[in-house]
Amino acid sequence: MTADRTNWRDHDWQLIRGEPVPVVLNHALDEVLVRRVGHGERSPTLRFWDRQGPEIVLGRFQSVRNEVQVENTTADGIEVNRRITGGGAMFVEPQNAVTYSIYAPADLVKGLGFADSYAFLDEWVIEGLRSLGIDAWYEPINDITSSGGKIGGAAQARRHGAVLHHVTMAYDMAPESLPKYLRIGQEKLSDKGITSANRRVGPLRLQTQMERLDIIEHLIGTFRERHGLTPGQITEDEMQEAEELVRTQFGTEEWRFLLP
Repeated sequence: MTADRTNWRDHDWQLIRGEPVPVVLNHALDEVLVRRVGHGERSPTLRFWDRQGPEIVLGRFQSVRNEVQVENTTADGIEVNRRITGGGAMFVEPQNAVTYSIYAPADLVKGLGFADSYAFLDEWVIEGLRSLGIDAWYEPINDITSSGGKIGGAAQARRHGAVLHHVTMAYDMAPESLPKYLRIGQEKLSDKGITSANRRVGPLRLQTQMERLDIIEHLIGTFRERHGLTPGQITEDEMQEAEELVRTQFGTEEWRFLLP
């Protein structure tokens, strides 16, 4: 560790477990909370997401027409959103996913390249999954996988003097929905953006037989034991700022179709 790099325990970590919110608001909250941590206006934070509905979420540099069956998402009322991190497109249903974000000061990963920082920031969740009997490991550059198949993927952004690291893991799957809403396995339509890969997935429900909320509680306990964790909440001011960002950025067609 470099002399000016901090440890997890050097920080007072807070846990956010809020009520389900409109799906686009989660992406705006990522921007608000990483900025607040970077500016020293909130403690480093672990946030588990909850959603009011399903969504297609694109990586920051992906093309909508490369990735999304827009006619089907429109017909079925599935939101298409774009996050501020890179990575691939996902179809996410609230009951079938476990998503968390880490908002950390940049000095926690100081001196680490992206691949090493992914591994470092996900050590605790790998430990938590293994303690549930899952043969899990980190697979460069941004996957959490297991002998039963890929569990989830991470994405990251470094901005405002902080790092945002978030992960979505499959709790269960509706495999028939993927080709309906995503252009998985289809020929690339243009040379814009990054395309997603279709890989064998090993949902947590099939590997543990546990309820989704029980898995989340177990992972929270693992983080608390390793790094310390106290209850926190999204402030009224933070929520208002996120809602304004939905209006001006994350909820706009210009942002969602940034790469058409």
